[in-house]
Amino acid sequence: MIKVWFNHWFSTVYRIIELIKEDEEEDIHVIGTNLRADSVIQKVCDEWYEEPNISGEEYTEYCLKFCEEHQIDVFVPRRNMSDISKAKSRFEQINVKVMVDDWKNIELLSDKAATYRYFKGYENINIPDYYSVSTAEEFAQVYKKLREKYEMVCMKFVCDEGGMSFRKIIEHQNEFDRLRVYQGTTISYSDVYSALSTKEQFDELMVMPYLSGLEVSVDCLRTDSGTIAIPRLKSPTREEKVFYDTEIISMTANVLNKVNLEFPCNVQFRYDGDKLYLLEINTRMSGGLQMSCLASGVNIPNIALNKLLGKEVSWNIDDETEKIVSYIEIPKIIR
Repeated sequence: MIKVWFNHWFSTVYRIIELIKEDEEEDIHVIGTNLRADSVIQKVCDEWYEEPNISGEEYTEYCLKFCEEHQIDVFVPRRNMSDISKAKSRFEQINVKVMVDDWKNIELLSDKAATYRYFKGYENINIPDYYSVSTAEEFAQVYKKLREKYEMVCMKFVCDEGGMSFRKIIEHQNEFDRLRVYQGTTISYSDVYSALSTKEQFDELMVMPYLSGLEVSVDCLRTDSGTIAIPRLKSPTREEKVFYDTEIISMTANVLNKVNLEFPCNVQFRYDGDKLYLLEINTRMSGGLQMSCLASGVNIPNIALNKLLGKEVSWNIDDETEKIVSYIEIPKIIR
């Protein structure tokens, strides 16, 4: 039996855990922990525990102790990935294999501005125009500069996850009409400037042209027999297309040649017209990985687990066939 621990993850890890358990040779016993005791993830775990609300070295010590107490073989971290990566040798000393990449890569790629600087000018990888600002006046200056060239400007904090801080900026907005429609990610320039002006200086903010085309999410994993790369064309609906465009595959290969990621990762691109731009790289399994695995017939979570255990699992993608894939919500009683 192999004991695998998932610490605090988002809810779509439910299907990732199901996939990692689909093993032909080993009995995979999954232990889950979460800050939220009632997270639905517990319904797919063999054991379940609530995590303490701590951070930094204290959380790393908690993880080491948890691994020893529960005889963990493989640790798949999501929370505090960088700190856990820095302590990887300490986990190896207690015979725990950790599915996490080097902390230097994690910290580089979690900073969107640093990522763009790192890839700018590298082997046919397109980087959009961007500026980093940390004051309201700097924002006003670069916004004006970008608006002279582009129809719409957007912004997000350089250290962000899941696009939580992403906003499309519009020039003006009728105050009454705002009551009639869902605001989504749209915000007026005056509202942004007003909010930023409340701080003398703030965390680094990226300001760039809004890329109006469709977004492509590529789920990836390096293996001894080649790199798995499954592109999904995202849409405003739940239906997404899994397809194998040569430009996307090539640009993804260039990205992975530049930065050494050994475990499941996700590379995101976006079109503007017919030009493809790099958006970001996530050093973890994506929330939509389950759709890529279903459409391609390739079980990335289980292949990654076996890779970490030193075993190669054969895989094959039918890259001639594109598929439309979606998902449904299934209610679960937690307690």
